[in-house]
Amino acid sequence: MSKALIDEIANEPEWAEEAAIPATDRELLLLTERISSFDIPIQVFLQAVAIAAYDRASAFRYADNYLMSHKQNKRKNLRVFKSLRNFENN
Repeated sequence: MSKALIDEIANEPEWAEEAAIPATDRELLLLTERISSFDIPIQVFLQAVAIAAYDRASAFRYADNYLMSHKQNKRKNLRVFKSLRNFENN
């Protein structure tokens, strides 16, 4: 094929594809923050990170789809304090 024909085919909208762009460190941090606020299996988190290594948009879609389909409750950061018996102030 001639170069002109190849360029013409590549510039047509129906042939155009979005390039998969890996996530940056900042985007991985955002993904981690988004996922870590919910109770999810570690496998889901690791899968999202693995996807992000190749395609950041797909990783966020994967995480969002999982959270929407499972309707996870937000993680509650509760601390239980027990009273100590026979505690003396020194």
